[in-house]
Amino acid sequence: MISRLSLTAPLLFLMSPSAFAEQTNAPEAPKTAVKLETVAAGLENPWALEFLPDGRMLVTEKAGRLRVVAKDGTLGEPISGVPKVMSNGQGGLLDVALAGDYAQSGTIFFSYSEPRENGENGTSVARAKLALEGDSGKLDDLKVIFQQKPGYDGDKHFGSRIVVADDGNLFVTVGERSDRKTSVEAQNPANHLGKVIHITADGAPASGNPTKDGWDPLIWSIGHRNVQGAVIDPATGKLWTLEHGPQGGDELNQPEPGKNYGWPVITYGKEYSGGPVGEGISSKSGLEQPVYYWNPSIATSSLLLYTGDLFPDWKGNFLVGALKFMQVQRLVMKDGQVVAHEVLADDVGDRVRDVKQGPDGAVYLVTDSEGRIVRMSPK
Repeated sequence: MISRLSLTAPLLFLMSPSAFAEQTNAPEAPKTAVKLETVAAGLENPWALEFLPDGRMLVTEKAGRLRVVAKDGTLGEPISGVPKVMSNGQGGLLDVALAGDYAQSGTIFFSYSEPRENGENGTSVARAKLALEGDSGKLDDLKVIFQQKPGYDGDKHFGSRIVVADDGNLFVTVGERSDRKTSVEAQNPANHLGKVIHITADGAPASGNPTKDGWDPLIWSIGHRNVQGAVIDPATGKLWTLEHGPQGGDELNQPEPGKNYGWPVITYGKEYSGGPVGEGISSKSGLEQPVYYWNPSIATSSLLLYTGDLFPDWKGNFLVGALKFMQVQRLVMKDGQVVAHEVLADDVGDRVRDVKQGPDGAVYLVTDSEGRIVRMSPK
């Protein structure tokens, strides 16, 4: 077993690919000179950005507003028809994604913390038709297609990213709601706490889901803490996710159907008090290791697989948003493993909540408290 101390660059390149399962710090990649430009401001705690086919941006604000941002950065009036959200703590209007046939159907999907009965709430996903009128508009034909069960009276760990696959099905990440009594439910395949969900556009179980005794048919994988980054590699069709650890132990995973990713039985992090999580172990037979992890935690937010031409050396690399250190990290990938990393945009001055590739090949960052959209391009 490899030491869990920080690894040195020479040792990393002598290791077999399987050795990277316990990697904690890859060597530094050559530095890229980048330029940061604010293209929009005045948003309130934006959470997610999605580019529309015409180059405008669709942005969610945690308080429950969905807006179109024009190419010149002008904020449109809030789109009507968004359901009520529970916007306390980490809750609110969360991710947004376009259906594969959006250009014809106008269909979008979005996730949010939905208020439930008896003070409870949970992550839900809705489908609607986006009817735009200039830079505003409304949602029509709204249908809630997924509701995390059970609900819980809390304000943390909702997830939640939506990834639309080429077949039109959705991967949805949902958190385990943070508290100790709910965290252990990440190991229970009969409910939706701490899981990756795989559903059709109507909310039915998608093909390829595991058919195991005791498993809810909507579940793809279990043992997750709070996944807020997710993307599909178009070259392989594989899902990749980013998972918040506690104090340390943020993870990059490639979730596969029917597998268990360990939380809270194994982790490379500790409780915020400094004590161990559970038995304080980081590996156990039958539980999956991360492809890569961070110690200390960088508070990973969103995940982008770069495919553009503006940064040719970045093709096939992951870009990871970081809340804690207000930066972006580039993970250089080779044969499905992380072989180097680079810190980018560490002068952005705010928590990076979302990272998206624009139609121009630039990288667009959504910042949390300042409410900006920042364009990152070569300097």
